[in-house]
Amino acid sequence: MDINLSTCFIAVDDHDKALAFYRDVLGFEVRNDVGFEGMRWVTVGSPEQPDVNIVLEPPLADPNASPDDRRTMAELMAKGLLRGVIFTTDDVDAAFERISGAGGEVLQEPMDQPYGVRDCAFRDPSGNMLRFNQTLKK
Repeated sequence: MDINLSTCFIAVDDHDKALAFYRDVLGFEVRNDVGFEGMRWVTVGSPEQPDVNIVLEPPLADPNASPDDRRTMAELMAKGLLRGVIFTTDDVDAAFERISGAGGEVLQEPMDQPYGVRDCAFRDPSGNMLRFNQTLKK
């Protein structure tokens, strides 16, 4: 039995700013752009992984969420306390130069980690932390 990741979700507060980052800086392709009841979901992904999708969704897109829950989610996002995803690359230093050169908000410059990867971290335009790593050679 195979179990593979197909889709993950990242909350964004401005889809156009998010697209400028995920599409134009990271090089992801836009696979879908859907509006529904005043909200918007944009699916992006790496051309190298056509079976893995990242959905950029409104914060707390649950129609049953209370106004208090929506406010709390917006506050957590504004503080940069929401988690994003970890991407792998074959050259974390080149990825760092490309993303930081495009104005990405740097959280951590490339460094070797004791758990076997070299990684760096950025915030996307909505404040989500994104990490980029490569496996260290033994």
